[in-house]
Amino acid sequence: MSPQGILLAAGYGRRFDPDGQQDKLLAPLADGRPVLWHSARALADALPGSLAVIRPGQPERARWLHEAGCRMLEAPAAEAGMGHALAAAVAASAEADGWVVALADMPWLPAAAIRAVAAHLTTPSTIAAPRHAGQRGHPVGFGRAWRNRLQTLTGDHGARAILAATTVSLFDWVDAGVLQDVDTRDDLPDR
Repeated sequence: MSPQGILLAAGYGRRFDPDGQQDKLLAPLADGRPVLWHSARALADALPGSLAVIRPGQPERARWLHEAGCRMLEAPAAEAGMGHALAAAVAASAEADGWVVALADMPWLPAAAIRAVAAHLTTPSTIAAPRHAGQRGHPVGFGRAWRNRLQTLTGDHGARAILAATTVSLFDWVDAGVLQDVDTRDDLPDR
């Protein structure tokens, strides 16, 4: 049984646009599709039936995520931060054999890296992630033994405390896409 793919797509993207006028996840890339479509498509390709978490009242995000092949979870608690969004997604898929958590602002993350993380979840207590140039990347996979801890996450730091206190099974990955995200407008390639 494959782990459940989770795409965290509920963020505000304040570093991209402090005024909140432009949604970084809806910023188009060269093919005209937005950042979050590319992130969602890779996850859905690697782990069919992946679940994307958004805040309520985000129809444009929902439309693109659905088109990319993700199921949707509107989580009111996600407004309070990434930890809440991840907890809601794990609770909504509590029967899963594990979770592979990807971020919607990483459009260059290859589906092969997502599949590799899923394959590295060899025990219920495993946490796995790719490493590129000595740096831990994304996505991060959690075995099913982490369900209760993940379901109680809060705040805007996601699973950072779990990762800091646990040995993560890292494997080398050649593609820098496991590190590249869109935080500011400068992170977008010229169109």
